[in-house]
Amino acid sequence: MAKKSITQKTMKKKSSIRSMSSAAARLSPLADRIVVIPIIEEKTHSGIIIPDTVHKDRPERGKVVAVGPGKMGDDHRRIPLEVKVGEIVLFAKYGPDEISIGGVQYYILREEQLLAVIR
Repeated sequence: MAKKSITQKTMKKKSSIRSMSSAAARLSPLADRIVVIPIIEEKTHSGIIIPDTVHKDRPERGKVVAVGPGKMGDDHRRIPLEVKVGEIVLFAKYGPDEISIGGVQYYILREEQLLAVIR
């Protein structure tokens, strides 16, 4: 019986990952825009776990799930973005626009709004 509940939890987790990736696949940002899924930290740097009931600030980091083709330069050539899908980025706390698709929150921002890439 315990084995059945473990497999059910695993299947639910896999289906939620699939739905997240399919929602991100439907997003196609334009020009120099980037779609980021926010990373919400549940622990402090000292290791203290913060419960969900505590008011949290907006996240300042996220994982890039989609990038646009780049913006057009003055010579009418496309300038590709420096950031790539899968990278972890830092951005201003109140800079991005928020959207929600299928219960998953995404941020859309321009490449110039990024502060750094964490490597």
